[in-house]
Amino acid sequence: MKAANVVQLKKELETLDPEHLKTLCLRLARFKLENKELLTYLLFESEDEVYYIEGIKEEADLLFEDINTKSYFYIKKSVRKILRMLKKHARYSNNKETEVELLLYYCYKLKTFTPSIKNNVTLTNIYLKQIENIEKKIIKLHEDLQYDFRERLKNITE
Repeated sequence: MKAANVVQLKKELETLDPEHLKTLCLRLARFKLENKELLTYLLFESEDEVYYIEGIKEEADLLFEDINTKSYFYIKKSVRKILRMLKKHARYSNNKETEVELLLYYCYKLKTFTPSIKNNVTLTNIYLKQIENIEKKIIKLHEDLQYDFRERLKNITE
């Protein structure tokens, strides 16, 4: 079965009554955790972006605290897992400022993590790649936000 494109789906959804649309959304939410998370964001958290960001940061803090520091192998796995989680939540928001905010926080946590990421090439490369990504995303923002985020980035990288 070939999936319909977005234009076709949009046209079809416009023809449906609200009750049937609600049933489809609930059925879609049953199948995948990401669908439920996106629907939760859209219904409950999209109105207060600051609260949403703080919640994600708290979740990241907990994940950073739970990292097994006995081996760099486990640290790398956990750091990548946290990055995937942050990017997934940034995708739900679809807001570039939120994405930059979360990546800045991630880089800050990596920079202050003990044992130091400087002792491992892979962790350092992950950190540098995210710094690069932040710089690319900052360019697409409003000038005032660019200045604020560049200052924060400069503080992290020093």
